[in-house]
Amino acid sequence: MTNHDPTRPETEPQQTPKERKEAAQAYEDKAKEQARQDPLPKVDMNTFILSLSSSAMVHLGEVNDPQSGQSQMDIDLARHTIDMLAMLEEKTKGNLTADEEGLLKNVLFELRMKFVQKAG
Repeated sequence: MTNHDPTRPETEPQQTPKERKEAAQAYEDKAKEQARQDPLPKVDMNTFILSLSSSAMVHLGEVNDPQSGQSQMDIDLARHTIDMLAMLEEKTKGNLTADEEGLLKNVLFELRMKFVQKAG
C-alpha cells in the first residue's frame, strides 16, 4: 500500500487503482465465504434505514442496548444518528423507490418526535 501523506486531504484516494481493485476483490472473496458461514440480512436501503433507526432507538433509551441488555439514553448519539438519516434523505432525494422514501420519512418523523419527548 502507498504511504499516507498527512498534508493531503483525506478525500483524495490514498491507494492506486490497482490496490483498490485488489482490495475490493479480496473483500468480495472473504465476504462470500463469511456469508455462507453466518448469513445476515440482505444489505439494501430498507435494512440500512432500519439499522440506523434501531441505533437511534437504543440511544433514545427506547430499546435495550444489545450488548449490555440495559436501557441507556445518550441524547447526543441519538441526535447524531437522526441527523445521519436526515442527511441520507437529502442526499438520496429522487433516487429512492416509493417504499424506501416512505420508510425513511416515517422513521425520521417517529425518531424526531421521540427525540423531542426525551430531550424535554
